[in-house]
Amino acid sequence: MLYRLTADLIVVVHAAYASFVVLGLAAILVGIARKWEWVRNLWFRLLHLLAILLVVAESLWGVMCPLTTWEQSLRTRAGQAAYRGDFIANWVHELLFFDAPPWVFTVCYTLFGMAVLATFIAAPPRWPRRKALIEPRE
Repeated sequence: MLYRLTADLIVVVHAAYASFVVLGLAAILVGIARKWEWVRNLWFRLLHLLAILLVVAESLWGVMCPLTTWEQSLRTRAGQAAYRGDFIANWVHELLFFDAPPWVFTVCYTLFGMAVLATFIAAPPRWPRRKALIEPRE
């Protein structure tokens, strides 16, 4: 039971990671058009870029995502042959994984990563501003 629940939790975390990457780019693009300042936050943009670069690197190197490996191992330990978790975990899993040749994913991830990099040119992140030091008056 613990293995199955942990595997379901990993699916939800995996979906949150993928959502951050996909919805993050959507938010950046909308934010550029609407002139939202928060989409230029350096830490948000760097974290977003790092997230997609990790996916691209795994794909180019032919490495399976550690979250997928961990989830499959836990499902095996739980005695589950297929992805049959709770309702939410099952649907999240169905959204994340579909059948296609590996090169399709590599191309998609790489193009997506290039789109994220392009946003750094279209709307470069802004460095945090330092607060001015106030000198005491004498």
